[in-house]
Amino acid sequence: MRKKIQQSMVLILSVTLVIFYVIMALILYTSNLSLLQSEVKQEARYIRMALQISGAQYLEEIDSVDWNTRVTQIDQNGNVLYDSGQGESALENHSARKEVQDAIATGEGEDIRVSDTLGQELYYYAILLDDGSVLRVARGMDGLVKTALNVFPVIGILAVGMTVFALFLARWQTERLIKPINELDLENPLDNSVYEELTPLLEAMDRQNKEKEAVSNMRKEFSANVSHELKTPLTSISGYAEIMKNGMVRPADIPQFSERIYKEARRLITLVEDIIKLSKLDEESVELEKEQVDLFSLTRETVSRLSPQASMKNIRMEVTGEPVVYNGIRQILDEMVYNICENAIKYNHDEGRVTVWVGATLDGPKVSVTDTGIGIPEEHQERIFERFYRVDKSHSKERGGTGLGLSIVKHGAILHGAKVTVDSKPGKGTKIEIHFPREKRGTPPD
Repeated sequence: MRKKIQQSMVLILSVTLVIFYVIMALILYTSNLSLLQSEVKQEARYIRMALQISGAQYLEEIDSVDWNTRVTQIDQNGNVLYDSGQGESALENHSARKEVQDAIATGEGEDIRVSDTLGQELYYYAILLDDGSVLRVARGMDGLVKTALNVFPVIGILAVGMTVFALFLARWQTERLIKPINELDLENPLDNSVYEELTPLLEAMDRQNKEKEAVSNMRKEFSANVSHELKTPLTSISGYAEIMKNGMVRPADIPQFSERIYKEARRLITLVEDIIKLSKLDEESVELEKEQVDLFSLTRETVSRLSPQASMKNIRMEVTGEPVVYNGIRQILDEMVYNICENAIKYNHDEGRVTVWVGATLDGPKVSVTDTGIGIPEEHQERIFERFYRVDKSHSKERGGTGLGLSIVKHGAILHGAKVTVDSKPGKGTKIEIHFPREKRGTPPD
């Protein structure tokens, strides 16, 4: 940034100097030309007055006076009667000269061109005399290019001095501009009092810092919860195995201890599987090949797989609705429906009921799962989708939950652009609905 600011300032100065140089050369050229024109015209009038008073011999008297001014007398036919710079006999006919033609026609004329005889750029001014001849006065002048070259040394010295000064000024100004940026407190962006233009950037940094802090806290909490959740079944398995190893279990109790070890091992496997699923959803490393999925058929299959768990608590499950097709990831959709229905069974009363409705609405496909279970207090409803969060912590172990099921549902919904809503009252049951967005239909082929 510092280098770019300095380069920009030097570039601006360089362009400014070039423009100034061109304008100055034009001004000097125009000024010199205007002054020269005034002097030549005045001199021509003096010579005309002298000719009227002294006659033609006046020209011969000034022949050797001033070679910077060329005086020529031309008759009406363009023949040179007198020339102070060359012998009149050596000069060609001047009837085609612009200033001569204008003087004969209007009384005076002027022109700027390179002289054929002198090889120098001259300013010509011609006036008509009383006898019908033309008096022409010419003087050498510097052209625009020569004027520019004459000014160049002055401009060059000025350019060097200005460039050195600009570099010093650019460095000083750059340091002054960048200093507040270098001293920014990145940990507390909004506490900085700097340029107004940086406010959107500082606000974005503040949001990012808060998001990073939230993610960091979530990861710490997740790590702590994972450690605790993994340690519990491992400790149980290790304890039961150690008791059996030391011969402290009667042969009749071995099946009971084996059953406990098996349940804890299954709980550990389920927990690890859920953690892997959630990690894949977080990293979006799941297979993102979408396909047309019949949600009604998928839900019936899911409920069928859960029927043994429901039968153990004498819970009645039914699926109603209509076939509805949605373009999604079958594996993730299956996990979402499975976890919601499984929770409806786990946190239901014995001989309770779970009703699942699948169908199309005006806003898009919907899956609704309603149970007659214990319900969720209002203050917990917004947090049930957090990892390892359980409403009924005292009975979570005996219900067999990992605390990750609804978190998987939340991530799956985000992946599909869907929305999950919860309507629950303690003691009266819970309704969880997945609202899928309505798919845009393409233009049908002709």
